[in-house]
Amino acid sequence: MTEQNAYAIRIQKTGGPEVLAAEAIAPRAPGAGEALVRQTAVGLNFIDTYHRSGLYPMKLPATLGSEAAGVVEAVGEGVTHLKAGDRVAYLAGGTYATHYTGAAASMVSLPDFVSDEEGAALMLKGLTAWMLLFEIRPVKAGDTVLIWAPVGGVGTILTPWAAHLGARVIGVTSSEEKAAKAKALGAAEVVVGYDGVAEKVRALNGGKGVDIAFDSVGKISAEGSLGSLKPRGWFITYGNASGPVDPIPPARLAQGGSLIMTRPGVFTFLQPPGALARGAGLVFEALKAGVFKADIGQRFALKDVAEAHKALESGKTTGATILTP
Repeated sequence: MTEQNAYAIRIQKTGGPEVLAAEAIAPRAPGAGEALVRQTAVGLNFIDTYHRSGLYPMKLPATLGSEAAGVVEAVGEGVTHLKAGDRVAYLAGGTYATHYTGAAASMVSLPDFVSDEEGAALMLKGLTAWMLLFEIRPVKAGDTVLIWAPVGGVGTILTPWAAHLGARVIGVTSSEEKAAKAKALGAAEVVVGYDGVAEKVRALNGGKGVDIAFDSVGKISAEGSLGSLKPRGWFITYGNASGPVDPIPPARLAQGGSLIMTRPGVFTFLQPPGALARGAGLVFEALKAGVFKADIGQRFALKDVAEAHKALESGKTTGATILTP
């Protein structure tokens, strides 16, 4: 992709996938502390659909996208840890494009054993799994955890990583096919379907609640998560695949036995100095050790991103989806 053919996928208004449109751009030269990257792989994530639909408001017009990988073309003044030709991956706003210019401090050099596609597939989802497992209520051997969407983008990392840490994983998914894949990833048990989840989870766990519920589904799953927890259990709601969670009164947490609820965002956990390098280092180490794979379930050309959004929102994707500029 030459700079003469550079383009970005932008939205002028919020709405369905049809609002996504390609526009020619001129790649911006890097300023102090910045790097210009020719992107080779862009990750697709549910948060992109929230921005597109207006669920998470953005200033418009906007370029969507939140993670990518590529090759550094130029660096600005003061950048010493990167140089032209380096392969990098990063979390950033506005990655639905052929080129990206942004803070070099937010970019991580990719080890030789991590491909560009793996880097783009792993940054947001891998760091989200790191946050969930290590930074909120650290998962330890002997825990029992509930994972909704265990074969989704985050789930394909979260499920095997939690099992590797010694947790007993109970998954909740929508089909027998996905249940079989969840068990292959390390889930000990899987509930199929979204009705009566709490009762089914307790039946699988000797009548007891679980330590943590990792819930990316949202509106239709929140009560199932809360009902599945043991006293002082953690309800970690981190996604809205079925829509935003309805308001939960504090008394509901008391009724469940002093439950703890949090709605984390990964960027908050990456703000402390050294957090990005620490988190990415753990993700790459686990990938190298074979704990999980960068499960790339499907690929779309970046210009076909509307079709990719439709596939993601319809529940037809598994693992990560890569957009190719």
